[in-house]
Amino acid sequence: MEKFQAIYDRAVKRKGSEAMLKALLHKPKSHAQLLQIDSSRVLAEMTKKVFQSGFVWRVVRQKWPQFEEVFWEFNIEKIILMPDEMLEKKATDPKIIRNLNKVLTIRQNALFLKDVQAEFGSVGQWLADWPSEDTIGLWQYLKQHGARLGGNTGPYALRAIGKDTFLLSRDIEAYFRAHKIIDGGLNSKRSLTSIQSAFNQWQQQSGLSLQEISMTIAYASGDNVAGIM
Repeated sequence: MEKFQAIYDRAVKRKGSEAMLKALLHKPKSHAQLLQIDSSRVLAEMTKKVFQSGFVWRVVRQKWPQFEEVFWEFNIEKIILMPDEMLEKKATDPKIIRNLNKVLTIRQNALFLKDVQAEFGSVGQWLADWPSEDTIGLWQYLKQHGARLGGNTGPYALRAIGKDTFLLSRDIEAYFRAHKIIDGGLNSKRSLTSIQSAFNQWQQQSGLSLQEISMTIAYASGDNVAGIM
């Protein structure tokens, strides 16, 4: 497996200078910042990523102020109390993207986050304390307990929230396949474990966040892009 310095040097060369690369890398929220995050913002980002999945992201962003209005700025306590009839009515509101199945996930994920609060003390505590060396465990937790948070939706939501995570973009997958770190299904337990292990080693070598490492790999290879949102 490549040392992270080799990947970093390649990204620097492609971007023109170390200063230019560093300007493109974004840090996740700190432990202290995550502790202060409001559960409504977590639900909002989860919802945004659910609606963006399989849809034009730009359209979701354009309509987002209306989503905030229609769903009371994603206040979990209010959303949990919404009856089916109200959810169905809101799913027909032209202010938002009218997709009943995705609208139903808003209440489902509000209930999920309510359970998280009960178990961990707060949503922020849960996110802040989850160890980066078990990022794939957090992904699995989202998939098992949340609604439509499997695949790339959960990781993209975490990235938007500010929780440190790598992403399995096409460039990242291509890198791992080209270097024979994975050879089976991308989301198989074996592949995910190998990918997590590689990121853990690179984090020890560099002292960077998983997010910065993930973005560096993307800038060092493939189409030379790194998704944030």
